[in-house]
Amino acid sequence: MTEQQPFEVERSFDEFELRRYPDHVLVQVTVDGDFFRAGNLGFRPLIRYISGRNAQATRIPMTAPVTQEPLGDDSHTVSFVLPDGTDPTTVPVPTDASVATVAVPASLVAARRFGGGWTDARFEQNGRMLLAAVERAGLRAAGNLYFARYDPPWKPGFLKHNEALVQVEE
Repeated sequence: MTEQQPFEVERSFDEFELRRYPDHVLVQVTVDGDFFRAGNLGFRPLIRYISGRNAQATRIPMTAPVTQEPLGDDSHTVSFVLPDGTDPTTVPVPTDASVATVAVPASLVAARRFGGGWTDARFEQNGRMLLAAVERAGLRAAGNLYFARYDPPWKPGFLKHNEALVQVEE
């Protein structure tokens, strides 16, 4: 079974959870394209990196979720979360200049779960719903909206587990 990024639920609301994520490391790439295309384009260099195409030729286990942050209409950062406990000082150096590793400090994140296939409309709608619910709860977003995919592309859409997420102020 694929390891999932750990978190603790600090509080549950009707429309989202408030989670505490520990320090973690991402491997990421920024690509151009619409939401769906960018996810596909970003996946390839990241899978090559964890498959050993890095300076140390080290294979790294796949984890879930794969995250995607829209940066504009046609630009997205796609990220893999590296396994829990990965030391950012010893992460293999990417050999592909488009791939970067990023140490992320612990954070408080609002997360809205939703199911279904990977459509732009489904992700956008759930993102808007999350931001509105966060505001109604008296919380303030402290970062960009991003999305998490937990399942492989071949899993039927009605069984997929996705999330809209945003970091919130402490």
